[in-house]
Amino acid sequence: MPTTATRRTATVAALLRTTALSLLAAAAVGVGAGPAVAADGDVAWTVRTASNSYGAARSSYSYNVNPGGTVEDAMVVANRGTAALKLSVYAADGFTTDAGQLDLLTRDKKSVAIGAWAHAGTDSVVIQPGKTAQVPFRISVPGNATPGDYVGGVLTALTQANQAEGINVDRRLGIRIKLRVGGELTPNLAIEDFHVRYDGTLNPFGKGDATVSYRIHNTGNAALSGQQDVSVSGPFGMLRVRADEIAAPPELLPGESWDVTVPVHGVTPAVRLASTATLTPLLTDVSGSTTSLKPVRATAHGWAVPWMLTLAVAALIVVLVGALLYRRRSRSQRRTREDARVRDAVAKALRGQGTQTA
Repeated sequence: MPTTATRRTATVAALLRTTALSLLAAAAVGVGAGPAVAADGDVAWTVRTASNSYGAARSSYSYNVNPGGTVEDAMVVANRGTAALKLSVYAADGFTTDAGQLDLLTRDKKSVAIGAWAHAGTDSVVIQPGKTAQVPFRISVPGNATPGDYVGGVLTALTQANQAEGINVDRRLGIRIKLRVGGELTPNLAIEDFHVRYDGTLNPFGKGDATVSYRIHNTGNAALSGQQDVSVSGPFGMLRVRADEIAAPPELLPGESWDVTVPVHGVTPAVRLASTATLTPLLTDVSGSTTSLKPVRATAHGWAVPWMLTLAVAALIVVLVGALLYRRRSRSQRRTREDARVRDAVAKALRGQGTQTA
């Protein structure tokens, strides 16, 4: 039986997670979304990028830095509420959630990249109602940092007590940081754990559906999204059917994976199926320009036996064989009866001749 403390801990974790997702979706994702806002009654604040040599009205932070280099920038925090605010300020590593959204690690989780390299000029900031504060931060990239893409964010956080529940709720609001460390860039997506399964139909002459599943794995050092194309065919590429439009996977950070399941309708049960997936990686640079890379292809095979048609053919064969055997048996019986009639006739005739001789 869970204890009260356990239930409270689970509730806090759920609230932290929900708050982080909802606020970061507004702050760290979505070009041109404007300043992100956290509001609850009389408590409200916004965050936005500072206007400086890196640009104005930026939706997020993006940098190209060589190993050993540093970046200095700032975030502007505004208090839109009616009471003074004391907000914690910190940086954290980013990751892609199961829903395909960017999230940042909570403060109790250890960061090893941007969350460890970025440091705000202060751990907390106090802002009076209607006022703003500019919070500077510095990113110091280690000299031995591996080249490639890193994603994280700089966050403000407010911890409030919920008297009714007896818990503390941590509300976070932050802005994404995308950092590309200079050096050899090796973008690569792999298709793994590829399977195709066929679901038949009761119609012996009908078509069924195939389900294609695989995992997209970012095995390179660059953040990548992609375009997908999936088809299913019979032997020698015959009876090929393409899947309908497939949703693009989220941008995956180096090392991340994304599971894909694609339905393909109207597949002919050609006994042995071949499914082919083509994945075109898309690389986005710091300026926002996207480049298509060399497509990656993978093939998987599966069985698609037309069981209803097979059973119908088997039943027909049984009927034909039975009819043939019945016909042969009938002919044999007719010959036997005819032979018996002839023998009886001959025997009767011979008995008649014997009587006349006597």
